Amino acid sequence: QVQLVESGGDLVQAGGSLRLSCVVSGRNFSRNAMHWYRQAPGKQREWVAVITSGGGTNYADPVKGRFTISRDNAKNTVYLQMNNLKPDDSAVYYCNAQIWWGQGTQVTVSS
Repeated sequence: QVQLVESGGDLVQAGGSLRLSCVVSGRNFSRNAMHWYRQAPGKQREWVAVITSGGGTNYADPVKGRFTISRDNAKNTVYLQMNNLKPDDSAVYYCNAQIWWGQGTQVTVSS
């Protein structure tokens, strides 16, 4: 049984920062690319960032230069550092590996 558990979501003012965490259990974490997605109310889920098994990263244009994805294979954890947050970043953030998803963590950015 594979489980992904996100945490770190919160209410923050515009310009603030948050760090999301996703702990993966039940699978060989280090061999998998890990993704972050987000979904705002009334919108489709959108891809945010990826980190490969080798540590390569890529970001969606709206978050480039503000978000940083990283991983700690010893802790089976992937992180999303979010800086200079904007109200448009408000969404439920989900961690993904292949077909497995976490339950999401809510990020709300007030203006």
